[in-house]
Amino acid sequence: MKKVGGRLWLLALVLVGSFVSFLPSYPPLYQAMPSWLKAVLPNKGITLGLDLQGGIHMVLEVDENRAVEIAVDRSVTALQDLLTEKKIVVDSVKRVGHEQMTIQVPNAEAKASTQKLVDSFPSFVENESAESAATVIWVLREAETKRIKDSAINQALETIRNRIDQFGVAEPIVQRQGLKQIVVQLPGVKDPKRAKDLIKETALLEFKMLDEDIRLDLPGHVTKDKEAEVLQQFESKLPEGDQILFERVVDKDTGVEFRAPYVVKKRVMLTGDVLSDARVAIGQFNDPYVSITFDSKGGQEFERITAEHVKKRMAVVLDNTIYSAPVIQERIAGGRAQITGTFTTQEANDLAIVLRAGALPAPLKIVQDLTVGPSLGQDSIDKGVRATLIAGVMVVVFMMVYYRLSGLIADFALALNLICLMGALSALTATLTLPGIAGIVLTIGMGVDSNVLIFERIREELRSGKAVRSAIDAGYDKALLTIIDSHVTTLITGVALFLFGTGPIKGFAVTLCLGIAINLFTALVGTKVIFDLLYQKQKVEALSI
Repeated sequence: MKKVGGRLWLLALVLVGSFVSFLPSYPPLYQAMPSWLKAVLPNKGITLGLDLQGGIHMVLEVDENRAVEIAVDRSVTALQDLLTEKKIVVDSVKRVGHEQMTIQVPNAEAKASTQKLVDSFPSFVENESAESAATVIWVLREAETKRIKDSAINQALETIRNRIDQFGVAEPIVQRQGLKQIVVQLPGVKDPKRAKDLIKETALLEFKMLDEDIRLDLPGHVTKDKEAEVLQQFESKLPEGDQILFERVVDKDTGVEFRAPYVVKKRVMLTGDVLSDARVAIGQFNDPYVSITFDSKGGQEFERITAEHVKKRMAVVLDNTIYSAPVIQERIAGGRAQITGTFTTQEANDLAIVLRAGALPAPLKIVQDLTVGPSLGQDSIDKGVRATLIAGVMVVVFMMVYYRLSGLIADFALALNLICLMGALSALTATLTLPGIAGIVLTIGMGVDSNVLIFERIREELRSGKAVRSAIDAGYDKALLTIIDSHVTTLITGVALFLFGTGPIKGFAVTLCLGIAINLFTALVGTKVIFDLLYQKQKVEALSI
């Protein structure tokens, strides 16, 4: 028999460490502790997953084709500016389909000059099979199309993460699934609708000029459901470069929401990708507005645009909705502007969040939308705890009946296993899910499985006539490799589940892997210490096993 002093101190240290690590997971006790003690303890414990505390589970899909269209539209605008700079006169430049730019030229000289510009747009290649000699067609390269689509997924993923971080959700899960889907889990969200709107909003900010030269007898205000009728009635009368957009107007007295139509030029003067900051401020009439700050490039461009369009109206457009359309009174320097509108402080705050986080590269479509209520989560917790207690009692009773005193020692190892497991989960600030509780229940069974192997080996040694002390040592030594082999193979499976599984599967994998590692310690060290303490100082003729 080996001396047990060092192992006994190790067991005590592990127990104390597990208890201390678990304290932040029990708020009533943690909050009652003195501040100096809380300063040295972890400030965060086990958090509950979506299925236990309620929240939102969404699967979103990025409109990849729209991302390609947006990229081509920007190239169209850049080409128009370059043609103007080079003083090349063309009839029109427009996007056709998802990946194609078509330039209509008035003569052969303009066509030759336009064809030379293709080197300035390396993402495009000229399609020489144009139907007309007066047409130049540029097509987006296939490799570039794939890059834009993949980049759209990654950018949407990062943008959603940034928005959720500023929204203030604890322990969110935002990860890519498959080729073009994104999984979002928001545990504990109290306002699901607001969270969904915040995530889904594309937040494509654009500055466009109103076309005040065209005269259409547009209605002053219409209800929201009449927008399609207005478009159907007046769109055919618009020039090619114009469109009708609506401003959201709320009557302050009645709270009724209206739409005010405007004729806006399609050409985008400036986009929100040049913003460096967006914050909520309060105006002189106690109305909230969003103060935006441009970066150096955007500030210079905004100053130039406002200088060229003094006394004209500029529309601030977010996701094809006009927020305001003020008259430019003078050149605006300093790289600052305001977005005003009839919105509440919360709406202004949400708008500032999406502008700071950046625009989504393309619209999102909700493929799956599940909302778990807190009552359902509490019911899951109650049933999970009940299942764990029932499993634990059944295992404890079986071990005591079948292995007697040795079974009681195994039950001690089981209790030690659970204490260490909860301490480890708390120290890692792990998220506990319903599958994670299933992993804990599985750990209860595995917690005594190793001891069963050891006890059966000890029984064999006793039957062969060995003394109790020798039988105990031999039982542990001969079962060691078998226990390690079985635990390592299960651990490999758990690691694979963690690496390649999604949220709930990862929750199961975390508790499984921790339980296996801790079980090796409790089975091979914990129970052996108890046996050594009981049988090292006296000669024992029989073992209760």
